[in-house]
Amino acid sequence: MTDGWNWRQPDGSATQGYPLSPVPPTVGARAVPAGAPDPASSPWWSDALHDPWRNPGTPAAVVVQASPGSTAAASPEPVTDPDAAGRRGLAPMFLVSLVTALLAGALGGALGYALAVRGGVDGVTPLGSAGAEPPASARRPPESLAGVAERLLPSVVTVRVSGNGGVGLGSGFVVTQDGYVITNDHVVGTGSDTATVEFNDGSVAPAEVVGKDPEADIAVIKVARTGLKPIEFGDSEAVAVGDPVLAFGTPLSLANTVTSGIVSALDRTFRNGEPGGQVRYYAAIQTDAAVNRGNSGGPLVDGAGRVIGVNSVIQTPAVDEETAGNVGLAFAIPINQAKRLAQEIIDTGKARRTVIGAGVGGTRSGGSGGVRLSSVEPAGPAAEAGLRAGDIVLKLDGKPLEEPSDLIALVRKYAPGSVVSLEYRRGSERQSASVTLAADAK
Repeated sequence: MTDGWNWRQPDGSATQGYPLSPVPPTVGARAVPAGAPDPASSPWWSDALHDPWRNPGTPAAVVVQASPGSTAAASPEPVTDPDAAGRRGLAPMFLVSLVTALLAGALGGALGYALAVRGGVDGVTPLGSAGAEPPASARRPPESLAGVAERLLPSVVTVRVSGNGGVGLGSGFVVTQDGYVITNDHVVGTGSDTATVEFNDGSVAPAEVVGKDPEADIAVIKVARTGLKPIEFGDSEAVAVGDPVLAFGTPLSLANTVTSGIVSALDRTFRNGEPGGQVRYYAAIQTDAAVNRGNSGGPLVDGAGRVIGVNSVIQTPAVDEETAGNVGLAFAIPINQAKRLAQEIIDTGKARRTVIGAGVGGTRSGGSGGVRLSSVEPAGPAAEAGLRAGDIVLKLDGKPLEEPSDLIALVRKYAPGSVVSLEYRRGSERQSASVTLAADAK
């Protein structure tokens, strides 16, 4: 038993305090403080850690009571160290679990998306139908309008000309690999021999004016480039009303614009020009394709992508050019005429003007239509065909005439040397003749 701080040995003797021991006994791997009782031989210390009356400054040992009949020395009760390495080993396990969960989630999401795309899964609504072949129009074969546009755009250019205190804007198209371009005379303007050409890929090149025919509104410029893609020419005499057409150009500064329509009329004759300015005559192809300012000089092509005209004029109720816009009435110079004039400009520097050898004017006879000949040049084409001053020309190659400009425009359309038929009235008699047109002596 104990008495205060006395401790009784198993043999009954008592000791005051703890006797000093030069070598403290050990239990397992833990040292027993010097003077402490041997835990293996004292049952009083088996629950020393939980004794509310013990002196906290007194060393203590934990003794595990040996089971009855055991001869082995009792081992101390294990005490878990909260800072031991075993606890720290849980962190890597948690990290591995987290990474595994993330990978499993990503894989599951990918598989779900693939299933939804291929045919849908529960909870996902597939939209549209699958497996159908695209229609022929969506495949855009070369003969489609989209195929024609793709093929021709590299041959269409934007033309800018500086002069008269401003910059003129129009369009044009390449006709030779070495850089000749056809455009309108009113695009090139007067007093300027240089221009700038922009191609559909955005590249820009300087150009010089080779020549022009102001009355026919045709001009040729030359770009200092080679290896260009020339446009394919069609036959404007083979065009029929109702044929589909595409108009290319830079309307209102919008480059690479393509519009579509049909041929609305053929040989639409008119005179255009301001008082005191240049007068131009057209026997034009009329179309309802959208054409605006800036389209001038650009190509009008048929459904096969062959150029059949040069876009030049629009009809509009606007009072000035600034407010003029498309109303479905556009006019193009027939390509047979434009090609012939361009060829002559390239070869000789100027174009020949076709004439009939007669002057026109005066009033129509009795409101019955026709154009009165005011004069006939001696030895000219009309005189050689037997026409006289005062005769009223009713038709030229079967096309009715109403105004003096009609006869001039139709004659200009033909090449010198062409033979045309005339129907005319002399007095009360209706007659016909064949006339071989000639080139102006100028």
